[in-house]
Amino acid sequence: MTSATIYEALQLVKDPEIPTLSVVDMGIITGVDITSDDDVCITMTPTFVGCPAIDVMRRDVEAAVRALGVANVTVKVTFDVPWTTNRLSEAGKAALLKHGLAPPEPFDTLTLKLDVLNNVACPYCGSRETTLKSPFGPTLCRSLHYCNSCSQAFEGFKPV
Repeated sequence: MTSATIYEALQLVKDPEIPTLSVVDMGIITGVDITSDDDVCITMTPTFVGCPAIDVMRRDVEAAVRALGVANVTVKVTFDVPWTTNRLSEAGKAALLKHGLAPPEPFDTLTLKLDVLNNVACPYCGSRETTLKSPFGPTLCRSLHYCNSCSQAFEGFKPV
């Protein structure tokens, strides 16, 4: 059993709220500790405290590793490594676009300002001629926008 094998299996575990996005590409898998072929511990960092999907993801991660033949799987949820949208992989950003969400811009954690929600690239036409309609979307991680070029309303994934 190798970490690469486990990460490959975890690529099949999707975020319940964004089913085009794997937990690996989301950046919430922060550790894989292999004690033996029968004993593996996965460490996860949720995107938000109180994330409603964490129990589902924990169950799915455990099932994916058990499917590799690992008898003892522990999934540890921790905030020791803080999650930020900078942890999203390039494949994860593409998966957000496929889901119709504007991916967040990379940012320096020391200079993040609210204006980062302005002029978000439209996931439909790519224009930055967009208007922030509300910083509050249907979930904590999303904001609502309108594209002035193609006249589409869309959600953006907030940089955190």
